[in-house]
Order: sequence, then structure tokens, then C-alpha cells
Amino acid sequence: MKQLLRDLAEIGAGQGAPQGDSNYCDDGTPFVKAGNLESLTTGAPLGSIQKVSDSVAKEHRLKLYPKGTVLFAKSGMSCLKGYVYVLPKDAYVVSHLACVTPKEDLSEYLRYYFLYRKPNQLVKDASYPSISLADIGDLEIDAKDKQTRKHIIATLSLVERVIQLRQKQLSALDDLIKARFVEMFGDETNPYQWPVVNVEDVANVSVGVVIKPAQYYTDAEHGVKAFRSLNIGAGTINDSDWVYFSHEGNDKNSKSQLRENDLLIVRSGAPGTACVVPKVYEGCNAIDIIIARPETDKVNPYYLCTYTNLPHGKRQIDEGTGGAAQQHFNVGKYNKLQLMLPPLKQQNEFVSFLEQIDKSKSVIQKSLDETQLLFDSLMQKHFR
Repeated sequence: MKQLLRDLAEIGAGQGAPQGDSNYCDDGTPFVKAGNLESLTTGAPLGSIQKVSDSVAKEHRLKLYPKGTVLFAKSGMSCLKGYVYVLPKDAYVVSHLACVTPKEDLSEYLRYYFLYRKPNQLVKDASYPSISLADIGDLEIDAKDKQTRKHIIATLSLVERVIQLRQKQLSALDDLIKARFVEMFGDETNPYQWPVVNVEDVANVSVGVVIKPAQYYTDAEHGVKAFRSLNIGAGTINDSDWVYFSHEGNDKNSKSQLRENDLLIVRSGAPGTACVVPKVYEGCNAIDIIIARPETDKVNPYYLCTYTNLPHGKRQIDEGTGGAAQQHFNVGKYNKLQLMLPPLKQQNEFVSFLEQIDKSKSVIQKSLDETQLLFDSLMQKHFR
């Protein structure tokens, strides 16, 4: 039997954050802000965030929210991201966050509910994202009986733990790649004194379609995939959320048609994030991203990609983009990026190691994808 959420929980919001570092201390009660949700939901301890003393809390009349309160953003761009967090102990909360405090033991059940029916679905205008407390209270929840809830939570938490384990395994392999790179070539200070060149000395750098790319769009059935920033991960391709160029549009923009072993580098958002184009994507196009075509007799594309994604390249890119809210990286800056250039034989040795790691990652990623599908189907079964 479904009930309104307001009948199952107290629904409120946090309060304005005390301003100034002097209001925060090392030994106090955590004060959760919207910007903390991402790290907290990915395993950071609550004790790692800023804290306020009892005297500051009293001065600012802060309300202490109890352990088990479910938090998610209700205003600002953070509420579009859909992070959901359950307080593991009492804490103060910023005004941008909705606070759902169950009247009985429903915290984990509600967390899964909101992971499935993300709170951002309640946003009515993405230009000015916000969620009203009234709309949250109007949500209809099938709370089920206590024993059924316990079974659902136990099942979902088991699958969730497997997902987290697979993610940690992938992260550990990424760390192994970084460690092997530094072992073979040194850190960004170039301790082995490799020759240093600019990227433009070993690659032809250009940019994808920038002016009105949407004029070339068509549907998947009649078009060719066009890469955007969101399709590019650090050494990976995110094979979803594609847009498609018509064949005519693709031919018209032949200069940005991709070849195997091209590098794709993000310009805006996460500037400098790079991946290599495998043969399966040859002939696709690119929108507002940097395209680097390496001279393969001088540099291995996968070496250049790894170098770009590691601090060796990333720190130079960060210096080149500055502190703007919407960071932007361009062709000229990538052309001038300084590149340590060990002998091609050693680059190829590293890439052989990288290929072996990628095989292991593929096995783990397949298991992760299958486990995620199971988790999604269970969520749909219990919360649709």
C-alpha cells in the first residue's frame, strides 16, 4: 500500500552555512554541503568534511539532523546530479540540501528508492534547477512490511557491494598503469633526462566541427557517430549518448573524420582528457574536441594518450586553462605541450603492458556491466 512520503518521514532543508574559515574546526560536528555529496557517496568518511563547534552551531541556530537522515540536493546545479546520501551519524546540513528523516527504520530503503527514482526527476526547469519540499512530500512510496524491506535491502546491498568491488578492481588496474609508466619513464620532472619535444613536433593537431554542428545531425539509422566530450574518458571511450552526422554532413567535414590511432582530447569541461580512436570508430566525426594525429614512427599513440592523461601532461594543461569556471583548452595549447620522448622501442614495451592490463580490465568491465544490469533490474522490480 502506497503512502505519501510526508507521512513516513519529516521533510525539511538545511540552513545557511557559516561564512569564513574561522567558523570551522577540526574537532566538531560535520557540516554537510552540496559539494560534499559526490565524495561522500563514493566512500569518503563523513569525518573528512568541514566541522563546526557547538558554539558556532548555537550562534547560527543550526539544526542537528540525526543519523539515518537521507540527503540530496534540492537547488542549484547539484540537484541535477542525483547524489543520495544517508547520514551515518548526526550532522548539520546546508540549505541547498533536502533532508528526509524517516519516522521508522526506512533510511536504506529510501536511499534505494531515490537511487531508482532520482530526485532530479522532480526538477521542473533545468535552467533554474530546484525541487520543492512539497513535491518531495507528495511522492508516493510503497514502504512494504518490515520483513520484505529487510529482504530487499539485503539483496540490493549484496549486488551493490559486488559493483563497488569491480569498480575498485578497475581503479587498482588504473593505478598499476600509472605506476608502470612512472617506473619506465619517470615522473613529470623527467629524472631520466629523455629528450623533450612539443606535441606539434610529433603529431598533426586540429579541432573537430565547431560551427553549428547540429545542422549535420540525423538519426542513428541514417548517420555516422560523432564524438563529443562526453564520449571521451581517460584512455576509454564512453559508448553511449551519441549524436550522428548525416553521410553528407560527414563527407562535408572530411577534415575531422577520424582515423585509427588518432587521439581525441577534451577542450571544455574536463580539459585534456584523452583517448585513442580504435579501428572500429574509423570514419566517425568529432565535435568541438581536439584531434591529434601522431606520427607513429616517432610516438606511439597510446604512449602519448597516457602521457596526456597523467600529471606529465595534465599539469601543463591545467596551467594552460587557468581557473575559469568553464575551463577551455585549445589546439595551440596542445601543440605546445611538452612531451618527454623516450625511444619508440620503450614506448612500445609500455603499450604491450597496457594491452595486457586492458584485457584484464575488459573481463572486469564485462562482469561490472552484467552486475549493474542485475542491480537495475532488481531496482525496477522493487520500485517501479
